[in-house]
Amino acid sequence: MTIEKLSRRGFLALTGGVAATAALTACGGSGSGDGLRLVGVADQQKPLDKLTKAYGKTQFSTSYAPTDQVQTSVRTQLGAGNAPDIHVVYPGNGSAMSMVQISDANLLADLSDQEWTQKIPENFKPAFQNQGKTYIYSAGASVIGAIYNKKVFAEAGVQPPTTWPEFLQVCEKIKQAGKIPIALGAQTPWITQLITYALVPSTVYAKTPDFDQQMASGKASFADSGWVDALEMYLDLQKRGYFNDNPNGTTFEQQTSMVATGEAAMAIQVTAVLPDFREAADNADDLSMFPVPGADTADGVWIPAGIVVGVGVSARSKKLAEAKAFIEFLGEQKNINAWAETIACVPLVRDASSTIDPVLDPFLPFLEENRAVPFMDQAWPNAEVQPAHFAVVQELLGGETTIPEALAKLDQTYRKS
Repeated sequence: MTIEKLSRRGFLALTGGVAATAALTACGGSGSGDGLRLVGVADQQKPLDKLTKAYGKTQFSTSYAPTDQVQTSVRTQLGAGNAPDIHVVYPGNGSAMSMVQISDANLLADLSDQEWTQKIPENFKPAFQNQGKTYIYSAGASVIGAIYNKKVFAEAGVQPPTTWPEFLQVCEKIKQAGKIPIALGAQTPWITQLITYALVPSTVYAKTPDFDQQMASGKASFADSGWVDALEMYLDLQKRGYFNDNPNGTTFEQQTSMVATGEAAMAIQVTAVLPDFREAADNADDLSMFPVPGADTADGVWIPAGIVVGVGVSARSKKLAEAKAFIEFLGEQKNINAWAETIACVPLVRDASSTIDPVLDPFLPFLEENRAVPFMDQAWPNAEVQPAHFAVVQELLGGETTIPEALAKLDQTYRKS
């Protein structure tokens, strides 16, 4: 099988946009069993609740599950033929519920005949398409950066930094002011990847833009690359005391609360979860974002970006036509805009009615200058590298492994056929 590779330079040039992976916590369900069954993840709940209600042509039975549950239970249901009609799908490749993995198993319905698919920017197509066919709907793209509490920054007398040395200085001043510099909820597995992803664009891709292609051809490895620097920087933050106590025993919800209430200054997060932080804060305007500067000079900083987690239709759905009709509804410009606005991402395609959350303003120059790269896992060749990454970061934080051992494990997992 040939999979078109993601081009990192210029990936976002056509839309000025950014990416994806997403916040995933258990949520409740609603609706009747008489209509379409839909299973999503937490950051999809607000837009999907809004858009299923606006659709009006059928009833929905909706539920929102943690990512690890989705990766196992929904994937199993897909294989057994009793999956939800519509369900979460991750862009590109690299996880058990990714578009490539599921479509290769003939478990996703082809959406290519829908009008919105003709407007997918060329550089976004590898996130949406396998063998030239579109299998996932996504409303746009988002970035990973630091969600920060402006009051805590002001009390410590600091401003968003533009270089790594400045970032460390900011953290030290916040620590000296008696606050936690960075809230880290590494008990929730997907949180573990975000600091790595925030740093690797600067430590790897700024110097080796074709790193993915080199990895795929066997000419590069995790263990002999800027991944070493990124993990050293990650652990240095812990050694300096810039994380909360026991990150491996702290959840996403606790991380969110710490920043929202001012107990902590910031969290490295994807913009898709910004609504969760805003909702937890007394005043949503107290929160903003800035790019994490993973280089010693400002011009050496690159940022992570990619398509946000989307939805697809089970190929074995007994209500295939109804399910595809709802996806077509989501592809209308007003609904792309509505989803994007709800989770502070850049719409997949834009017109005069589209708006971009001002929180993304500091990230836009990176997009315009081609210094934004997709989330790392979207180009990984199998669904085992991502969970291996989760695990080794938890082990590193717990002092149970070393960086060379961790990266050797990632290399071994990456090379599995």
